[in-house]
Amino acid sequence: MNQHTPKILTERPVIRQLDETAANRIAAGEVVERPASAVKELVENALDAGARRIDVAYADGGKTLIRITDDGCGMTAEDLPLALSRHATSKIDGSDLLNIHTFGFRGEALPSLGAVGRLSITSRVAGEDAAEITVAGGKIGPVKPAALTAGTVVELRDLFYATPARLKFLRTDRAEAQSIADVIKRLAMAEPYVSFTLRDMSGDKAAQKSGGREIFRADAEQGELFDALAGRLGRVLGRDFTDNALPIDAEREGLRLTGYAALPTYSRGAAVEQFLFVNGRPVRDKMLLGALRAAYMDFLSRDRHPAAVLFITCDPERVDVNVHPAKSEVRFRESGLARGLIVTALRHALAGAGHRASSTVAGATLGAMRPEGMGAALGQTPYQPDLSAPRIYQMDRPSAGALRSAYAAQAPAPAQAPMPGWAEAAPSYRTDPLTGEVSPFSPTARAEDLPPVPQGSNHPLGAARAQVHENYIIAQTRDGMVIVDQHAAHERLVYERLKRQMAENGVAAQALLIPEIVELSAGDAARLLDLAEDLACMGLTIEGFGGGAIAVRETPAILGEINAAALLRDILDELADLGDSQRLQAKIEAVLSRMACHGSIRSGRQMRAEEMNALLREMEATPHSGQCNHGRPTYVELKLADIERLFGRT
Repeated sequence: MNQHTPKILTERPVIRQLDETAANRIAAGEVVERPASAVKELVENALDAGARRIDVAYADGGKTLIRITDDGCGMTAEDLPLALSRHATSKIDGSDLLNIHTFGFRGEALPSLGAVGRLSITSRVAGEDAAEITVAGGKIGPVKPAALTAGTVVELRDLFYATPARLKFLRTDRAEAQSIADVIKRLAMAEPYVSFTLRDMSGDKAAQKSGGREIFRADAEQGELFDALAGRLGRVLGRDFTDNALPIDAEREGLRLTGYAALPTYSRGAAVEQFLFVNGRPVRDKMLLGALRAAYMDFLSRDRHPAAVLFITCDPERVDVNVHPAKSEVRFRESGLARGLIVTALRHALAGAGHRASSTVAGATLGAMRPEGMGAALGQTPYQPDLSAPRIYQMDRPSAGALRSAYAAQAPAPAQAPMPGWAEAAPSYRTDPLTGEVSPFSPTARAEDLPPVPQGSNHPLGAARAQVHENYIIAQTRDGMVIVDQHAAHERLVYERLKRQMAENGVAAQALLIPEIVELSAGDAARLLDLAEDLACMGLTIEGFGGGAIAVRETPAILGEINAAALLRDILDELADLGDSQRLQAKIEAVLSRMACHGSIRSGRQMRAEEMNALLREMEATPHSGQCNHGRPTYVELKLADIERLFGRT
């Protein structure tokens, strides 16, 4: 009982005015969380100054050195002291905080950095002499003449030396350096016409004198918007992304969405390739990320994440960027419009892709066909070829006699003794390589007398030539071959057919004999009642029952008996997390997916040639047939050049 309680005051507290240094250090806690935050603020200042070439150098993960060099418009000697004052900025005049066209506008970055580190700024305006100013721990030095060709050089050393407690919360040098690289890559995607260079200056003086180690480089792109963006994304994310991404360009009521979204079969195990920009500003917005996830909801399993780089452009007055000091969050005036634009545009683009699957699927297939590992599977030492020696193959230059003998061996047998097909062949025998036992062996593949592929055929998935293991269709295309998983492909086709029928006829509702009453808070009940019309379209009819009670009168018939209270609470949780809910639609589509799985061609069923070709033609005409209901590819395409490379025929 005698223990001191901190909130019980023994004397009246005194209200004091904090000095400017303390205020700047407090502001730095919001603006500068880590070295990457400082890099972000300084690079954005360079972009606002019209820079077309930005060089970023750091040492020890940015803890001891951050240097930003740009070729922007620069600052005069009179501007430098003012730039280090709080809330001093050239971006806005303060009359309209909604009409913002620049990255920065708060005027907090430079004074905050000067309050927690040793900051020096050297700048030159065209036609005037260069000047330099320094600030350490909030103490500003005099302006001095300096030598600089053009632009601005901002150098920050010993970050958080004035607040050493913050240093304990920083991660390792490697982790902080990776965070800096992520910031630069995001800004590089936002500005494809600007050159970026990132260098690591860690090490001895010799390494620093040589210019450090180049971590990332992206030269300015040329051409139209989509060409420039595709080139920049190829440098930042790799060619695999651009090769498997769809261009997005949609507009609705003054909001425009551009960028690239990857095919569902090019999905990731984590949300590491999801980049969203609003008026060119990189943001992490839950509503926008939820819209991206909703657009791919029908194509990916829960443990897979889509990859996309999307830009929303609108009138600055329709979006508030002054939500957080770091400016990483935004708030739309019409959030539903922005969300609907993303979902609709992405689903339209994915539907337009048709049966297309990502090229990485074929790459993984070719990688699995490497012959070097075959010996290891039998307990032998894998063969290691001599890569320096030229490859020699017996049939590279066959003689004329060898060709005649080969043609004779391949000629069809006489009519009175026809060669049996795979399905009618007599059982052969094989020797187990491990036990030496001899046992009958019947192939699990069959081929039929199929007509040759027409030379003028333009079918993307070709013509069926065989079925192996009663599950995989082998089709021949004009320039390669396709391997189709018959069950996965037909499952997607049936699923799309069921969805079309549901869209045309609506979701049948089942009236409850006794309405189920669900007790909620008044606020939660009001949020659900606002969505009553949308839920009714999905077969869920609700109405107010007084206070916070909700009466559930009808449920979707396709779901059978459900726990209405649990469903409503799941919808509320999703509304709180993402601002919108797709839970009911997801449940209905999950039932349709299970129906499609049970109603599709099963593995192990032999198919006739006309059935296999009909399946291929329907795949070509059905959107999203490149992946099954769980996001896995339904077919693999191998080009003839890739197959020949496997056998050394290149």
